[in-house]
Amino acid sequence: MDNLLFTQELQTYLGERISREPAVRDQHGVGFSYHECQPPDAVVYPQTTEEIAEIVKICAKYGVPIIPFGAGTSIEGHVLALRGGVCIDLSLMNQIMEVNQADMYVTVQAGVTRNQLDGLLEGSGFFFPIGPGVNATLGGMASTRASGTNAVRYGTMKDNVISLTVVLPDGKIIKTASKAKKSSAGYDLTRLFVGAEGTLGVISELTLKLHSEPETIYAAVCPFPSVEAAVNTAIKTIQKGVPIAKIELLDDQMMRAINRYSSLDYQEVPTLFLEFGGTAAEVEAQILAVQQFAQEFGAEDFVWEKDEANRKKLWRARTDAAPAALALRPGSKLMSTDVCVPISRLAQCIVETQLDIQQTRILAPILGHVGDGNFHLTILIDPDDFESFERAKALNERLVRRALAMEGTCTGEHGVGVGKLAYMALEHEGALDVMRAIKQSIDPNNLMNPGKLLPAG
Repeated sequence: MDNLLFTQELQTYLGERISREPAVRDQHGVGFSYHECQPPDAVVYPQTTEEIAEIVKICAKYGVPIIPFGAGTSIEGHVLALRGGVCIDLSLMNQIMEVNQADMYVTVQAGVTRNQLDGLLEGSGFFFPIGPGVNATLGGMASTRASGTNAVRYGTMKDNVISLTVVLPDGKIIKTASKAKKSSAGYDLTRLFVGAEGTLGVISELTLKLHSEPETIYAAVCPFPSVEAAVNTAIKTIQKGVPIAKIELLDDQMMRAINRYSSLDYQEVPTLFLEFGGTAAEVEAQILAVQQFAQEFGAEDFVWEKDEANRKKLWRARTDAAPAALALRPGSKLMSTDVCVPISRLAQCIVETQLDIQQTRILAPILGHVGDGNFHLTILIDPDDFESFERAKALNERLVRRALAMEGTCTGEHGVGVGKLAYMALEHEGALDVMRAIKQSIDPNNLMNPGKLLPAG
């Protein structure tokens, strides 16, 4: 970005809300992953949709790439500035614009974080269910089609976004839908941009579904004699239609990690973390059903929590799994993968993956949202040890190919970025041409987050 006229025009428009400081650029060129930092040439901080539109128009005028940036928590290299350009940091766009309890929706700017929205809704009787294990922005969560521990009951971001305001690559501002609960008018543009990873435009505002808080909530921890037994319990729970709110698997290594990190004393064996919600009668019925399934597969004990503070402590241990895993090997970096398979194939996929990990001699604790067939390896790598890094990448590739062979996907919730780019052709085959046609139609100059999501044709 050496064009003097471009720099002057952007500087004149934004004043102090543009930075070319190396430290700031580096912060915006890495994300939460093992990928090598690739910083943008400049970072800008808009405060309104209209400012984003003007920034995009200036970039389009000079052919400068644009990389949207939320909280920098993405896993697969989504924010790497592969071709330089301007990073649009949305952190100043953090206004909650409307909370409509009657119609059960909230409208926010894209830079509002998950924790910020949770704090505002606390005590209101409503909540937003999508919660990845980090304090991501809602715009970023929509861009990667994030989900989290509640997905088994409430779905992912695609199921909870009603409408978006998006700035297109030419600076045009569009709204993708109304605030009605449903519509059959035209293409579903909302879901086109949810999961597009900033390759089609910049999400600036979102209208999201709110859900009523359950009357009664119980959480539980249940150890099992094997991963297969735990997963089979989860499978039967879903197949029998139990409307469980959360059902999470942690293997023995991950349980060891969270015990050390959070000063807990759970059994260090494969374990399910569960949550039940509804009326008192509904929760009682759910608990009885899942207890029966668990006992069939060899579980002997449940640790129950109803008190809100204790439930939060229990789930904090789960959401701290990534830093807990990193603490097992100080100085390591995290390569996190997130395949998803049909639930009937989940036990087979995890058991085969465990055997692969043992044979590879790599530390890679497993955790997963097993209620919807999604699980993660938290592969700990030494970035300075080339041989172990290559073994880790090979393990990851075998996992992806195993999931695809079982009619699954290379990514359940982290997104493609650059980390999963090589597998898109394997998963989508002819459909990639349709995706490329959409990209070409909306962003013919390939300025929006170039090099992500779609491999070159």
